[in-house]
Amino acid sequence: MSTRPPKSRVSLTVLAFFHTIRSTVRVLSVNIDHVATLRQARQETFPDPVQAATFVQLGGADGITVHLRLDRRHINERDVELLKRTVQTELTVEMAAVEETVKFATRVKPAQVTLVPELTTEVTTTSGLDVMRNAAELKPFVRRLKRAGIRVSVFVDPEKAQVEAAAELGAQVVELNTDRYSRDVTHRQDILAQLAETAESARALGLVVHAGHGLDYWNVVPVVEMDIAQGFSIGFSIVARALLIGLTEAVAEMKQILEVHS
Repeated sequence: MSTRPPKSRVSLTVLAFFHTIRSTVRVLSVNIDHVATLRQARQETFPDPVQAATFVQLGGADGITVHLRLDRRHINERDVELLKRTVQTELTVEMAAVEETVKFATRVKPAQVTLVPELTTEVTTTSGLDVMRNAAELKPFVRRLKRAGIRVSVFVDPEKAQVEAAAELGAQVVELNTDRYSRDVTHRQDILAQLAETAESARALGLVVHAGHGLDYWNVVPVVEMDIAQGFSIGFSIVARALLIGLTEAVAEMKQILEVHS
């Protein structure tokens, strides 16, 4: 029987609190929306994303992320409420900044809310939230979420002006949109440099930097090696790989990549 101590798990809250300390510790929050997508494809009660969250955490994830969309195409209120009661790490809920979802979040109180743009016609979120244009509308919602003890993140494109607007808004975290980075292979190095520059600007403003969208087991490596983000929100690639090797193992592989390349 091994006498090695159990591997410690750094919480997102600790990283947010010590936002001025540069660290090589990488935090992985796994988005489990697509477990619910499979459930909804047949309007069944399974597979249950709440059960999936258990296996994700066994794989070493530092948090669970879900997107409570206005059309409830995958995750629903029942899922979020049960996840809040059962998740042993941290729960992040992505949502549009509207009265319905903000009111729900202030009642359930996940650890973090990430505000995202949302279109009913989109397959998945691809663009960042335009904080500059919508600051007046967003500010009351941010204030209410923070008053409820919820950490606020905004999902933005990697632009200095957007992270400056996010800091002015009162957000504590910015999640840099890596969709273009993941898709545009030809200009990937230029986009990577833009991500790194924006991340530096965000940190100088006291923001914690996360990254997400379209990241997989291969393209995440340069993002980690360039020290762009402390936290990573990754979902689809992990759930897709889990179909072949199992959810716990798929999460463990991604967590190992983040650690090896830090």
